[in-house]
Amino acid sequence: MGFQAYETVGETRPGRWLVTCDHASNAVPPMIAGGDLGLPPREMGRHIAYDIGAAGVSRRLAERLDCPAVLSTFSRLVIDPNRGEDDPTLLMQLYDGTVIPGNRRIDAAERERRLTLCYRPYHAEVERLAARRDDTVYIAVHSFTPRLNGRAMRPWQVGVLYGYDARFGKALIERLREEPDLFVGENEPYSGELKGDSVDRHALHRGRPNALIEIRHDLIETEEQQRHWADRLAPILDQTLARTQL
Repeated sequence: MGFQAYETVGETRPGRWLVTCDHASNAVPPMIAGGDLGLPPREMGRHIAYDIGAAGVSRRLAERLDCPAVLSTFSRLVIDPNRGEDDPTLLMQLYDGTVIPGNRRIDAAERERRLTLCYRPYHAEVERLAARRDDTVYIAVHSFTPRLNGRAMRPWQVGVLYGYDARFGKALIERLREEPDLFVGENEPYSGELKGDSVDRHALHRGRPNALIEIRHDLIETEEQQRHWADRLAPILDQTLARTQL
């Protein structure tokens, strides 16, 4: 059996949500640079290689929402599925102070090979699941590091990103800010306006209600923490959807 660029969970679940996790894995497929980008395990265990804790939250959240989830099975350092094909950061050679040896001499043929092996099959599966219903609500789950090298600490526990269709994203922020113990970032720690990213591709261009949820990864490192956040977010998402009547 060949390499599969995605893991699909709960395909037959009836809920109208679709949960995606673009950066679920830090794995390097064996047919890419021999399965080794030249980084030690310590570096591959950092946020530069994947979104720590996001996969566990995604699986549990989809279970609670009774909907499917699609998770990547390759590291963002192999190729970043949350970028457009023409984005200069699609294949990172330097990330948060770390040089990626296996990406230093990528030519057009290798770029195309990674697109064909990893990137395009993942997006095809996401779109297939998103299109299973006319009323899909698209939720992308990510995590962020508490601090980038040389930068200030990030104070938010959770952030919600949205683009030009902010109907659901802004309503979700309002609902999360009703939780007294949460400091919620609006388009933090990143902007939700990124042309060609997964939300842009599968939600904004399709008219699907959407939000990208970022959770600080020190809060979701363990399975217990991941379950806690998913169990907390699921009813909040349902309540927000009911309020918006989307």
